[in-house]
Amino acid sequence: MAGTRRLVVEADGGSRGNPGPAGWGALVRDAATGAVLAERAGYLGESTNNVAEYSALVAGLRAAREIDPEAGVLVRMDSRLVVEQMTGRWQIKHAALRALASEAASVLPSGHVAYEWVPRAQNSAADRLANEAMDSGSRIARDFPAEESTSGPATAAEDEAPGFDTHVRASGALVGYDAGPALSIVLVRHGETPLTVAGAYSGGGVPGPALTTRGRTQAAMAADAVFRIGRDLWPDLPRVTELVASPTVRTQETAATVGRRVGQHVRTDPRFAECVFGEWEGLTALEIDERSPGELALWHTSGTYSPPGGESYAELGARVWAGLQDLHDGGAGRTVAVVGHAAMIRTAVGQAVGAPPSHWSRLRIPPCSLSVLRLWPDGASEVTTAGFPTDA
Repeated sequence: MAGTRRLVVEADGGSRGNPGPAGWGALVRDAATGAVLAERAGYLGESTNNVAEYSALVAGLRAAREIDPEAGVLVRMDSRLVVEQMTGRWQIKHAALRALASEAASVLPSGHVAYEWVPRAQNSAADRLANEAMDSGSRIARDFPAEESTSGPATAAEDEAPGFDTHVRASGALVGYDAGPALSIVLVRHGETPLTVAGAYSGGGVPGPALTTRGRTQAAMAADAVFRIGRDLWPDLPRVTELVASPTVRTQETAATVGRRVGQHVRTDPRFAECVFGEWEGLTALEIDERSPGELALWHTSGTYSPPGGESYAELGARVWAGLQDLHDGGAGRTVAVVGHAAMIRTAVGQAVGAPPSHWSRLRIPPCSLSVLRLWPDGASEVTTAGFPTDA
């Protein structure tokens, strides 16, 4: 290959039905460091696996050219068809694929590009991008010109006050506790469902509805935001290395999208399920008030009232905090993403700031928003953000 710099293009595409809803993903790495320099992904609508794979190749080569048109490029794909056809060992009989292959060949001089087939497991990053495009139905372009990681716990600045030592965390919160590394918890609310649109109470005692089309798009946007944590979004936090979710359908769907983006498997913990609403399940606020006047307001404002067959905010908070405590006991200096629900996340944020259950309902937690907590081994806690929108 010509050129002094070496880049690696990883590309993949897929179709859910072949033909069916299709998407492609590609990324460019620095061959020397492995750092990701660019990511590209796109939704094709109805198409085939092979068209999606070739589309990924074209996009990956173009991204490499944008970075350095003189670089030598190694393309790594798990499509043996594309690799064999682009190296000339196999003929291209399909007219649409011939056109895409010709387009790929024209991006860079042939002497600058080499091809390598890899097993599917070694092409998972490109596969995640392709699935992100299919989930969101959109095009994605990200560039990381300085991808060298600067993440990790920042050194706390110290100040003094009468009677005890205080520390200003990298995030800016002032707390009077040990300045060692914290456990960072990213609470992700699930995407929109039909009951979200209707304004109905959808609890954790039943599997519940699936995401709407908009909800799947929101999940993809939230997944991208979670991926950015420790990079350009809250760069003082470690990157997400663990993913936990409530057992409901909507949270499992959202978590699967996040998992594909950050490269983590989803673990289920029922303690992070939504509040059990009992006889209120599936009802709107108006319908609840018609059946039981004043009880819904009492549930929100007392923090201790339980709906018939359901849970109070305080009861919900106790099981949620027990789940967070187990994550805390697993060690500091890491970031865990927890995909859950509005009331469930309110209890976590409320307890982190020391608010009573009667105040927790005042927090607004939109669909697929992020709330970030930090818990230290000495018992200190911080709310870095609550209800941070990801679909703006």
